[in-house]
Amino acid sequence: MSRSLIDMPRHFVDREIAPNADRWDAQGRIDESLVSAMADAGILGVLVPEAYGGSGIDALRLMTLAREIGRGCSSARSLLTVHTMVSHGIARWGSADVKAALLPKLATGESIGALALSEPAAGSDVSAIECTARPDGDGHRITGQKRWITFGQRADLFLLFAKTPVGATAFAVPARTKGLTVSPMAPMMGTRASMVAALRFDDCRVGAETMVGRQGFGLAAVAATALELGRFTVACGSLGILDAVLAGALDHARSRRTFGHRLIDHQLVASKIARMGTDGAAAAELCERAARLRDAHHQDAVKATWMAKYFASTAAFRAACDLVQITAARGCEDGASPQRLMRDAKVMEIIEGSTQIQEITIAGILDGERADAEPPVQSITTGALA
Repeated sequence: MSRSLIDMPRHFVDREIAPNADRWDAQGRIDESLVSAMADAGILGVLVPEAYGGSGIDALRLMTLAREIGRGCSSARSLLTVHTMVSHGIARWGSADVKAALLPKLATGESIGALALSEPAAGSDVSAIECTARPDGDGHRITGQKRWITFGQRADLFLLFAKTPVGATAFAVPARTKGLTVSPMAPMMGTRASMVAALRFDDCRVGAETMVGRQGFGLAAVAATALELGRFTVACGSLGILDAVLAGALDHARSRRTFGHRLIDHQLVASKIARMGTDGAAAAELCERAARLRDAHHQDAVKATWMAKYFASTAAFRAACDLVQITAARGCEDGASPQRLMRDAKVMEIIEGSTQIQEITIAGILDGERADAEPPVQSITTGALA
């Protein structure tokens, strides 16, 4: 990936993504040309190590990339999120053979990855997964369902989590594997172009070469790594929504006049815009802190990521609601950006740990920092669309 696109992706977003976001939202899918453009720009390989054809960028530059793509279109940012979650999980936990077989294609975009974790009865509580992987010779036979799989309609490879006799285990399953059925789901309320799918595994046999990490370590290791990364990019994508909302609010409030004055000169409108800008600045600080701690492999990186995602997602939804209020009827029209941003922002409060899960987890971390605190409950959480 060129350094200019790593450090300054704004022009790419303004050219390839932002002008198409409302159209993609209406049609319920992104154009295949965007996948190609992201691949050609090296964006899909940003978390694949250089040894396997990627660029292996740091968290600070990933923050900039996710923020800018999120500013342009949350569905496009979702592609970056799920693809890098798969790439990162395999790079961190896959065997040498697994990495050599899968990472080069993920780096170039020849293979698009999607995370297959959520199920009808397993969203935030991923320990409740019911999909099973029964040992069969040197491989496994997988039976079960996955639901709300982001970019499942487009994915070539699924990082799947299933229960084995020794515990939950991760598998890299090609989309064309016999016994796997991928069914498109109707577009969701927000991130409508993220091509969500339901997966059904009917005695689907996979070989030993598909296992990622050790048996029984699927949730505690592979999923935890992928989800923490996803939570970080969702936080940065929410910051991008805040950027888009503030720009839209300023543009409308400066040009629209009521009662002989610009909208921005009305105190109640000004107060909303002031809060948007302040929340955006605060969210940027939290995301940057999380990025720097991730790059330093600091023990507080997890807490910082949870806090960044919690604040940025809730602030984005509040700001997007205010944008709709400021733009009034224009913002509510079908195809208008304000109502799309509001719907997308709401989804940010659900995926990669809902707002309520965020609050419980952050409070638990803070409580656990007391010397006399009880050991915190260990949990891994994901949003229903992840």
